[in-house]
Amino acid sequence: MPDHLSADPAGNRPRVLHLISDSRRGGAQNFARDLHRELGRRGQSSALCALAPHPAVPSGPGGAGRDSTGPGSAGRGPDSVGPGSGSASPDPEAAGRSAVDCSAAGLRSAAVLGPGRLHPSTLRALRSASRAADVVLAHGSDTLAACALALAGTRTPFVYVSVGHPRYWTANRLRRVRGGALMHRAAAVTTLTDEARVVLEEQFRLPDGKVHVIPNSRAAESYPPADGRDDRRAARHALGLPADVLLVAWIGAIAPEKRLDLALDVLDRLPDVRLAVAGDGPLRESLARHPAAARAHFLGPLPDPAPLYRAADALLLTSDSEGVPGALIEAALAGVPAVATDVGWVREVVRDGATGALVAPGDPLALAEALGKVLAVNRAGLGAAARAHALEHFELGAVVDAWQQLVAEVWTAGPEAAR
Repeated sequence: MPDHLSADPAGNRPRVLHLISDSRRGGAQNFARDLHRELGRRGQSSALCALAPHPAVPSGPGGAGRDSTGPGSAGRGPDSVGPGSGSASPDPEAAGRSAVDCSAAGLRSAAVLGPGRLHPSTLRALRSASRAADVVLAHGSDTLAACALALAGTRTPFVYVSVGHPRYWTANRLRRVRGGALMHRAAAVTTLTDEARVVLEEQFRLPDGKVHVIPNSRAAESYPPADGRDDRRAARHALGLPADVLLVAWIGAIAPEKRLDLALDVLDRLPDVRLAVAGDGPLRESLARHPAAARAHFLGPLPDPAPLYRAADALLLTSDSEGVPGALIEAALAGVPAVATDVGWVREVVRDGATGALVAPGDPLALAEALGKVLAVNRAGLGAAARAHALEHFELGAVVDAWQQLVAEVWTAGPEAAR
């Protein structure tokens, strides 16, 4: 049983350190920020650290620092991570302090631990930062190896928060062996659905009770619906988007599995529609030459996707592989209907015909037909149904109790829980 003196001053509750891979606005990072903020609101000690800076932001001397604001910074929050964002702290001594004192980063920003996710100085900083925590939550696959290495031999247990499809860890034998070894080091593993839990338990022979199902979620207050047409036009104006067109949002990494090429093929078949693309990645330059790209607006990574949801008439998800995508939850909370490929557990969020439409992956004709129908029919009704469904099943407040209970159980069990 832990010594009660290690608990946070608000009561006999464990101090939590959230670890994210970097300061981008991906699904794992967004959820970690939301949960960190909500735990703080409930009076529980919570801190947030990133293993590395945003890939577009060079690290300063010493390799560590803070999530920083973008150029000019005026009017932008501490989580602004778009291209051109300010670099990490130029003062090596200050950088070292930031790497350890993750609690100083605030409710929405993250202290950056080092120059790379598995860099030796990053792992040393993580080990040091963990001394101020009772439990570490490792959000996403990139943080699993870092925690397994950096926390070995310490008395701080960690929980691996799996947000994607378990297929990532079962793609080949090497990955299965590596993933299994790392997950056995965790005190607990969380996943998003019962089906994913069964896969993890069977593939990696994880013991009964080690894998916990806690649904993906977002804070509804972070994604308010557009307050009428004027609010939607204002959101479009702020993003540099046309005011009076049918506008579809696409959000994600511009990487092969996300299939932006399909979204552009869909756009090619719907001449009255514009596409707003939020994200960046290795395929951006080549896809910008797609014949339909003239009607696509490449916004780059957004510091906050909420204005794009308020600007959009619908969300389009074209991925070949997903878990329970956070972007679908965010759009639904914002009252935006979605057309999505029926992969992973997307159907947990999108109810075909009720809150949007589901289509088999890889079929641009079917996607275009479904999107055309959603845009032409009762968008407001579909959006309202999507919001009601998300509020009932995916609002953060409904699942924070489960997170607090799990953290308390892991803390009570102590470092022996992972053995």
